[in-house]
Amino acid sequence: MTELTMKNRLRRCYNRMIPYFFVSPFFAFFLVFGAFPIFFALYLSFHSWNGIATSPMVYIGWENYTYTLTDPMFWQALKNTVVMAIVSGVPQHILGLFFAFILNLGFVRLKNFFKATLFLPYITSTVAVSMVFAIFYGYPFGFANYLAVSLDKIPFFHAIFSLFNLEIPLKWLASPPLMIPTISTQIIWRWTGWNTILYLAGLQTIPQELYEAARVDGAKWHQVFFKITLPSLRPVMQFAITMSVIGGLQIFNEPFIMVGKNGGTGRAAYTLAMYLYQTGFEWGYFGGAAAISYIVFVLIFIASMISRRVLRSDEGVS
Repeated sequence: MTELTMKNRLRRCYNRMIPYFFVSPFFAFFLVFGAFPIFFALYLSFHSWNGIATSPMVYIGWENYTYTLTDPMFWQALKNTVVMAIVSGVPQHILGLFFAFILNLGFVRLKNFFKATLFLPYITSTVAVSMVFAIFYGYPFGFANYLAVSLDKIPFFHAIFSLFNLEIPLKWLASPPLMIPTISTQIIWRWTGWNTILYLAGLQTIPQELYEAARVDGAKWHQVFFKITLPSLRPVMQFAITMSVIGGLQIFNEPFIMVGKNGGTGRAAYTLAMYLYQTGFEWGYFGGAAAISYIVFVLIFIASMISRRVLRSDEGVS
């Protein structure tokens, strides 16, 4: 009887422990590749270190943070990042909503084909696409300049180019006023499909009874849109815009590949992520790079909280 009881206890203990055994690899990987880098970067941000394992870390307190926050290059990178995030972020949500509404219409055929086509840019290689866009906007023989030269022959467009003092062919990736809008086109092209799928999924969860009741009450299309559709989409919009804010403040690949590590002419496309990269891997100030990463984290957290507060979904459908 005692032996049977012991076997039952061992079996129950085994059954309780086996789930933890199977999930333990995840926690091990998370501790090594997730938690440790986070806390090590925080520790490193208060030290001076050149990245060589045998070199000592020298504690310098808040010096890395004060240096970063008083560096003009940081503020230029912050301004460029915010502008690029807005210029590339707003259109992708407007276009995403538009395409989602079109695909949600009952009479549209080949919906799966169009959804796959719109989503395809999201799953393509950012490096490859950035190189293609750099060739597309190349000076002077890129396809964008071919279109600009062709349009310049038309008096109406020639007058517009002259009004803004634009010299054809355009230096899309070398002229400071054009660099951020040019790079933003690639970001818009890449992320519009992602937002389209999100908004389409949100539209398909809205009960049709709400629209039928609105039609019976004689509501106009704009009343339906602002009183039913947008309030119902608010949770999806909150998620999509928060993700755009997080991604927008970490833009790196597109400007790095298209205009170079220094952000192009006058550092007009120099972003916070590029500033962090150069500080750590080019100039060897790993403590400073760690401090920059935590400053960026705080900025992302604040921006995300603001977007969530603005788009909070506790009001419901009126």
